[in-house]
Amino acid sequence: MKIVRSLFMISLFLLVAMDPHFSSGGSKNAALPPDVDKSANTKAPDFTLKDVNGKTINLSSLKGKVILLNFWATWCPPCKAEMPSMNRLYNEIKAKGFEVVAVSTDNSLSPVKEFLVKSRVDFTVLFDEKKAVSRQYKVFSMPTTFLIDREGFIVEKYYGEYEWTEPDVRKQIEKLL
Repeated sequence: MKIVRSLFMISLFLLVAMDPHFSSGGSKNAALPPDVDKSANTKAPDFTLKDVNGKTINLSSLKGKVILLNFWATWCPPCKAEMPSMNRLYNEIKAKGFEVVAVSTDNSLSPVKEFLVKSRVDFTVLFDEKKAVSRQYKVFSMPTTFLIDREGFIVEKYYGEYEWTEPDVRKQIEKLL
């Protein structure tokens, strides 16, 4: 029985590993549910959420800026790992009309505030307690990040953890500024 189970697990691993629809995190081509990645070149849905201090923010109020819209959670290690590079990128190019908006999908605001005390970020952090905005953007994994141009159109969708100051990624963002 152990041999059969082992052979089954090996076969399953090989089947998944060889499927071109599956790949590791940090890839735009990660395994996707059908029709979820049709957001590129579409208008970014407007939304209103509160930041961690209770201030109401509308995405439409940022029109005219290039926006990196990041969906994350404190329970997600890759989400927390990419925050420092996202913060560095924000601080390096914000004067050119660049904004980072991080939308927390945590169930409670307290772990978000605790994380922000330990890991200071200089960009806007919003709280999506009811997951309405996450559903609106069809976010199914964390982190998921959208690059939105000055006209409010989604031009790229990133799945998984990224090093946001990496030259290729940075170039893709800076060409919109």
